Amino acid sequence: MTTAPLPNGSRRSAHVLSPETRTASLATCLLAVLAVALAYPLSGGPGAAGAAIGAGMVLVFFAFGAVTVGAVASVSPAASLPVALLTYVLQVAAIGLVLLGLRSSGALETAVEPRWVAGAIIAATLVWLAAQTVAATRSRQPVYDLSATSDGPSTGAKASAS
Repeated sequence: MTTAPLPNGSRRSAHVLSPETRTASLATCLLAVLAVALAYPLSGGPGAAGAAIGAGMVLVFFAFGAVTVGAVASVSPAASLPVALLTYVLQVAAIGLVLLGLRSSGALETAVEPRWVAGAIIAATLVWLAAQTVAATRSRQPVYDLSATSDGPSTGAKASAS
């Protein structure tokens, strides 16, 4: 990915959601609808609530992380890896805190089916990662700037050729 200005002097427009994040969000939303539709006839309202909570947590936390890393990468590409690692740790901690809150409130025993929460979290995470990976693989992003390379071979190549 290059941060060089475009030939006309402007930079690429910064979208809040990258195409990869939009694709992953859409796939996760579709999974959430499917999970709720499957959970309701099998486990009733608590199952549907569990599926919605699980998929919703993944959607919110992962989208927040992707937007945060994208915003940092557009300002300072060198800082994007540390921020990505930090947001990942915070995402895992936030999911753990929500699950702990659900357990301590007693909601997992009465209003929410814990197996559907766990299953939806796992399924939504896999769908998010797969959709984002496929979208990133298919996107065409310049990795380096050809105009910044030298016109001739490097001195090492000249020395080895003689």
